[in-house]
Amino acid sequence: MIRIFNHYLHRRTLMQVALDLGLIFLATMLVVMAKGDSADALIPFAASQGLSLAGFMFVINSASGLYQHTHNRSLTQSCARALLATLVALPLAYGFSRLVPASIPHRDLLVLAAMAAIAAVMVHRVYAAHSSVHTRSRTKILIFGAGPVAKSVGATLNSADPHAEIVGYFAGPNETETAVGQADIIHPQGTLTETALRLGVDEIVVALSERRGGSMPLRELLDCKIYGVRVVDIATHFEKTLAQIKISHVNAGWLIFGDGFNQGMFRTFVKRSFDLLFSGLLLVLSSPIMLLAALAVRLESRGPVFYKQERVGLNGTTFDVVKFRSMRTDAEKDGKPRFASKNDDRVTRVGRFIRRVRIDELPQLFNVLRGEMSLVGPRPERPFFVDDLTTKVPYYAVRHSVKPGVTGWAQVRYEYGSTLEDSVEKLQYDLYYVKNHTLFLDLLILLETVAVVLTGKGAR
Repeated sequence: MIRIFNHYLHRRTLMQVALDLGLIFLATMLVVMAKGDSADALIPFAASQGLSLAGFMFVINSASGLYQHTHNRSLTQSCARALLATLVALPLAYGFSRLVPASIPHRDLLVLAAMAAIAAVMVHRVYAAHSSVHTRSRTKILIFGAGPVAKSVGATLNSADPHAEIVGYFAGPNETETAVGQADIIHPQGTLTETALRLGVDEIVVALSERRGGSMPLRELLDCKIYGVRVVDIATHFEKTLAQIKISHVNAGWLIFGDGFNQGMFRTFVKRSFDLLFSGLLLVLSSPIMLLAALAVRLESRGPVFYKQERVGLNGTTFDVVKFRSMRTDAEKDGKPRFASKNDDRVTRVGRFIRRVRIDELPQLFNVLRGEMSLVGPRPERPFFVDDLTTKVPYYAVRHSVKPGVTGWAQVRYEYGSTLEDSVEKLQYDLYYVKNHTLFLDLLILLETVAVVLTGKGAR
């Protein structure tokens, strides 16, 4: 894993992005170089076209989810995503190429080169996602501990990181309970440092169930670090692997003295400028869709087109969020607030569709312009639920230290839920965002939001 602007990305993902972008750029340039005497006239146009097209391909592939881990995705699903991205990218490549003046020689050859490069990238995306090549570059991880906590770390790595290879579990000196299989436990032949070096370990995750009474061999762990082996605690492991902060494995000290939770005037200014620019642009682009949605809501059932509801925002202040009405007007006729659930019978037919494609959220762009919300941030909840969850879930109030968002890290990483357990899972993603939020992470979330809308993930 590599940390870029406070967000963890896998080294292989960065290599894939660089390879795809380089392939498109080089394809256009090589065609130009092959033309000999005509190359001088073509180079400026080919270079600008190659760079622009490579940038747009990164956006399209990211929005299609083609750079995400695929160990739980079938070949058919990957092919479908690649086909959708190709249908968007090929017309775009053709349009870019036609911008080259007709007087430039061999312009049509540039068009074919750009489109062929895009097709090659898409084929490579599917091949790279499902080939066994990545197994050669796995990260070897030693888990220090053999109890229930260590077992949960192993389960997380096996399910979330296809590039991780667990070499085994090194039991702590004071652990009384063993939760992993005996075959997975490493029987020490020397110290922890000697064992790690002998096995060629890249990283050690400290996952001891008992950390008191000399359980932590600090000197040996320091030696491992000196020899180039990364050593991380369990809270950092979950932050890096799952992109969430597990509240069951953190304490106030880890949150206070660790990196992150940086706000500052400059970050606030950049985020607000970003919100104003893109929310205004999105309102202009989505205005025809919003008009059609408003007409559909009006024709299906009596009642207001828009629905206002009190939500909790920055620093616990309340505001009225604006959405297209997707439920019957008597959805809460008993006056008792309750979460919307999957296949909720209070949702209208039009409401079910606009919820699935997230059109019901578009009026919240007006909340963004008013400064009550941001484009990206934790989703705002109703005061009734906030009061209840604050008493039940540790650190829940921390999510109110930033503006709520139209979309957020929890929304693109976790499907819609309505239970206390779901609220805890979503909070762990929200805490990760509050701790690590930057413009870079905001852009990634917006790209993943497009993929969520296209696939209908988490629709309720």
